[in-house]
Amino acid sequence: MPVESSSSSGSRQTKQKRKSHSLSIRRTNSTEQDRSGLQRELLEGQDSKLPLSLRTNLLDLFSQIEREFENLYLENIELRREIESLNDRLAADGQAVEGTDLAKGALKTKASHSTSQLSQKLKTTYKASTSKIVSSFKATTSRAVCQLVKEYVGHRDGIWDLSATRAQPVVLGTASADHTAMLWSIETGKCLLKYLGHQGSVNSIKFHPSEQMALTASGDQTAHIWRYMVQLPTPQPVADTTTPCEDDVDSSDKDDADGDAEGPNDCPSVRVPTTTLRSHQGVVIAADWLVGGKQVVTASWDRAANLYDVETSELVHSLTGHDQELTHCCTHPNQRLVVTSSRDTTFRLWDFRDPSIHSVNVFQGHTDTVTSAVFTVGDNVVSGSDDRTVKVWDLKNMRSPIATIRTDSAVNRISVSVTQKIIALPHDNRQVRLFDMSGVRLARLPRSNRQGHRRMVCCSAWCEDNAACNLFTCGFDRQAIGWNINIPALLQEK
Repeated sequence: MPVESSSSSGSRQTKQKRKSHSLSIRRTNSTEQDRSGLQRELLEGQDSKLPLSLRTNLLDLFSQIEREFENLYLENIELRREIESLNDRLAADGQAVEGTDLAKGALKTKASHSTSQLSQKLKTTYKASTSKIVSSFKATTSRAVCQLVKEYVGHRDGIWDLSATRAQPVVLGTASADHTAMLWSIETGKCLLKYLGHQGSVNSIKFHPSEQMALTASGDQTAHIWRYMVQLPTPQPVADTTTPCEDDVDSSDKDDADGDAEGPNDCPSVRVPTTTLRSHQGVVIAADWLVGGKQVVTASWDRAANLYDVETSELVHSLTGHDQELTHCCTHPNQRLVVTSSRDTTFRLWDFRDPSIHSVNVFQGHTDTVTSAVFTVGDNVVSGSDDRTVKVWDLKNMRSPIATIRTDSAVNRISVSVTQKIIALPHDNRQVRLFDMSGVRLARLPRSNRQGHRRMVCCSAWCEDNAACNLFTCGFDRQAIGWNINIPALLQEK
């Protein structure tokens, strides 16, 4: 009877083990999609408070991590089998003791190196995603408090833009698609004055830095400058509706069902502008005052921005270069700088500090329409886009943003507070979120069927000169809302 050698016996065992190992890998790969689908069905069937999109992202991340560790486990098994195979060969050669130690040492080094590479890959791949998930839950345990103070109701169509006056008396101005602009008492919510000079949607409103003059841009292809005089009413006590800034769950979607809202009663009106600016061949979507208030800039759908002299109403410069319609324009609070944003996914910085040189810089970083770009007091510009991101840029280094905020909805006209440097993001999904300049989320304004906006939020504006309301928002639910935002300094430092 023939007797098999130890080396041939070990070789046969090794082949059988490798065959069973390859079968297990095939079974794993064949059931990977089935397992993913089953987990997704189980997750969707659970009673979870998380939004479906967030749950889906979490599932995808965990599935990827599971696959990586599964591959690591299979690789470890393969390494162990290689060690056993090498031991069998060395034993046949009579070098089991010394050879085993050397082989184990070499293979141990290889396994350790492979494991460290995989660990680094996991850290690199999932660090950003997990940090975003963790940071999104930080605001729920914060001490930030957001108080809805007053609702300003009276427009008959959606409100595109709003801002607060810089000169006394401090009032709120709103620009609406109902062809009107209104001035409101911040404390009482009463309409103080209505501007009726435009023949189209009023898309923007900004106030002169020191005089009682307003600048409005309209769909009638003009921008108007008009004077106002208002008498502030006696303020009434405001009910305490303090609400923590946390993620509320909407119980219903309450839309307007009563048709057009009634306009404010006993509200005086202005029908004739002081100055009419006519040079654009399309909708004037935004306008703003340059520092000092002697010049204004307008942005239009005709792909150009125009610089006008206020006293003569003459066109000083036409700022061309954008490939598509402009969406917004903003001026620096202390310097002769202008930033214009466009549907061409870029925004441009125009420098008028030197009268003889008018330089322009193009910022490219978004993948969809740039809905707005605004200056901060320092050397930063913050841009928001329909690509669901907000980016913070340093004017001294314009190659890449210094911070990026990723959201779950398109971002409309943003604003940055002067003192605390908090970014207020109005969204298409009716939410308003607050971030600091480093991209950390501080709070989300409460929204439910009882308070907050019921449709798209178009614009936000800070007013830190008013003790009652320091943030205003407006949207297509035809109302503006005044908020009191209190974010402790310790939270911002985090």
